[in-house]
Amino acid sequence: MSEPENEPRVPFGIKSLDSMICGGLLESSANLIEGAPGTGKTTLGMQFIYNGITMYNEPGLIITFEEFPQQYYHDALRFGWDLKKLEEEGKLKIVFSDPETALCEFDKPDGRFVTLLEELGAKRVVVDSMTHFEPLAQNPNERRDLERRFINALKREGVTSILLRENDSLLGNLSQITSKIPFIVDTYVLLRYVEIDSAIEKALCFLKMRGSDHQKDIRCFSVTDKGIDVSSKFSGKEGIMSGITHSKPQDAFMNAFGKK
Repeated sequence: MSEPENEPRVPFGIKSLDSMICGGLLESSANLIEGAPGTGKTTLGMQFIYNGITMYNEPGLIITFEEFPQQYYHDALRFGWDLKKLEEEGKLKIVFSDPETALCEFDKPDGRFVTLLEELGAKRVVVDSMTHFEPLAQNPNERRDLERRFINALKREGVTSILLRENDSLLGNLSQITSKIPFIVDTYVLLRYVEIDSAIEKALCFLKMRGSDHQKDIRCFSVTDKGIDVSSKFSGKEGIMSGITHSKPQDAFMNAFGKK
């Protein structure tokens, strides 16, 4: 699929990752990053915001339902990202809230979050995490309506958003998906732990990207002292996204009989 020549893009600022999605996310899109605890979801979200400010002059907002801002300051310094300084410079705001309040404030034209976006001139938003919307409604249809309202409010404000979501399946088959967010968002990225030769590595895959072409291969990634680093695709292995891999038949044969 060919891309429009002037398609606006919002890069992560991670060259190898942006190359997978034709230069970046689509402008004003909603993008889900799902993964097990510790896979790097929050780090990737912070990196999206930090690089947006420092590399592209695009202010950002982080809405957290889990951690206080001080925890973000602390965790980001591990990578050399001074988020507190960016807040003091008026380029970033980290807000601790809850899903009900956030949804209510986005529904109002003069709501807190709408005003914050305007004051910052924010172009990027990270929400950590959408998992907290699940207790708001037991009925799946009602829950989907709440999630859609929230996501549409972000789109209405013209920001490009990263929505984080937990999946508690560490290895093997994914947990049953109770949320319909993957069907609502524009982009769905899955982070996974995988077992390779008796060691645990991390894998990343873009499962969908609405309105744009994207690479379908599964990439190995790591969390370094500078943030997320995406490397080459896995080769010679099958079953990557199931969590437990095995060699392709031809590679298994060569490993067993082809080496001297």
